[in-house]
Amino acid sequence: MREFNTSGPNILEQHYTIIRTDLINKGLKLVESEKYFTIWAPRQTGKSTYFGQLAVELEKQGHKVAHINFENYKDEPEHSFLSRLTRNLKDFWKVDFSNKTIGEIFDHLERIKDEKFVLIIDEVEGINPKYFGSFLHSIRNAYHSRQTHCLKSVILVGVSNIVGVVSDNASPFNVSDNLNIPYFTDNEVFELLGQHETETGQLFEQKVKEKIIQITANQPGLVNGFAKKLVEDYPDEQTIQFDDYLKVEHWYLKVAIDKNFANILNKAKEYRSFVERLLFTEEKIPFEIDRENIKILHTNGLIKEDENGYVTFWVPFYKKRLYNAFYPYSNGEKASILRSIAVNTLFDSNNQLKLDILIAGYKEFVKRRGFNVFREKDENGNYNSIKESALIYSFETYIQAFLQVVDGKSYREADTGLGKSDLIINVRSTEYLIESKIYYYESQFLKGKNQLAYYCRSLGLSRGVYLVFCPNNVNYPDSIKERTETIDDVTISSYRIEFDESKW
Repeated sequence: MREFNTSGPNILEQHYTIIRTDLINKGLKLVESEKYFTIWAPRQTGKSTYFGQLAVELEKQGHKVAHINFENYKDEPEHSFLSRLTRNLKDFWKVDFSNKTIGEIFDHLERIKDEKFVLIIDEVEGINPKYFGSFLHSIRNAYHSRQTHCLKSVILVGVSNIVGVVSDNASPFNVSDNLNIPYFTDNEVFELLGQHETETGQLFEQKVKEKIIQITANQPGLVNGFAKKLVEDYPDEQTIQFDDYLKVEHWYLKVAIDKNFANILNKAKEYRSFVERLLFTEEKIPFEIDRENIKILHTNGLIKEDENGYVTFWVPFYKKRLYNAFYPYSNGEKASILRSIAVNTLFDSNNQLKLDILIAGYKEFVKRRGFNVFREKDENGNYNSIKESALIYSFETYIQAFLQVVDGKSYREADTGLGKSDLIINVRSTEYLIESKIYYYESQFLKGKNQLAYYCRSLGLSRGVYLVFCPNNVNYPDSIKERTETIDDVTISSYRIEFDESKW
């Protein structure tokens, strides 16, 4: 029986696999045109599986494909690089290049006329820069005479945008010769999950499929990861349900040690203020790849350009984990909140939550404690988180303490937007969507309520809570006030949490 694969390239006989025919045809066309080109994409995008499929098709057309991985060769001496290169070339091409320099290897290749060789170098940025330039120089020389010798195509594969790297070394590679490897489409995810359903008879509830698509943004590695965990944890269920999905999401967000997220977290910490601006403000930041922070975070799979040319989070799963990772340890705050919550005052005779009383309690807590306790400090006592983060985190702490008292549950929505926190809470069998955000101007405030109503409807929820942090030194228009109203058949309760900007 096949399974979902989360490590290395797919083996068709062992793993559920999407054959990306259109993408393979693009690669074939480039090779047929004797192009030397690049493939770059963040980890877990299915690069290795893709060029494995491409190699199979190329070999059907009479090419001999050598495919070599140079991860972790940054500090390796040139003789180690040459040893691995020549050993692999002999295995794939049956040509002995032993004891030759880089230049001599390519001279030898240029004397072979009756073969069609393709060279794929994976993890190309892992090659030691001391001899990487010489390697690229030899590739360039081979490129110019490729119609007269056997090396018909060279494909450089990496997780960074290596076009810039190789261009710095006067190589034949340019932007037009880069093959983009996109994430799965929705239909490809449905097809992948459908392979499991067909082969085992075990089904995924439709909502589970949709949530996997939503939280992973169709990143192949994460899609396989969520699916694999679900079928492993619930092998005897005929249909995997939404509650099962929520348990797996909780595990991924709170428990799982994910090496790919660890890399993203390290990069995010380097640019923490920028990432927190994306998490906690609604500032529209133009996507400009020449800006170092945008380039690094994009090539590592955290951010991308949205349809309007601004920066947005790419994969909601990463956004959620960053939100948790940056959450400060607030000494004893939850214990203090727990002592102040009187459960019997928070519910009416129909067991419905009295939102006004809950939010009033939070306002009292804010007056008493302020927000600075929710900002993280470095080892020198300096704040290393932006001010806006403290507002959102303070409410998160309060609401989680409340849920603990009433045995409620919560889960964060897989929203890819910026500048707000979307949290669904389940209290005594009733669900509420809570959106907390910071006030900037009237139209943003009013638009946000309508968006919240739309979002509630899309989730099948009848009640939304709109919590907006408002500086107390502003004369607000009459439209900016607390009220409960019905918008598109959804009850929206709006609350203003005032704060003193001069003291935060």
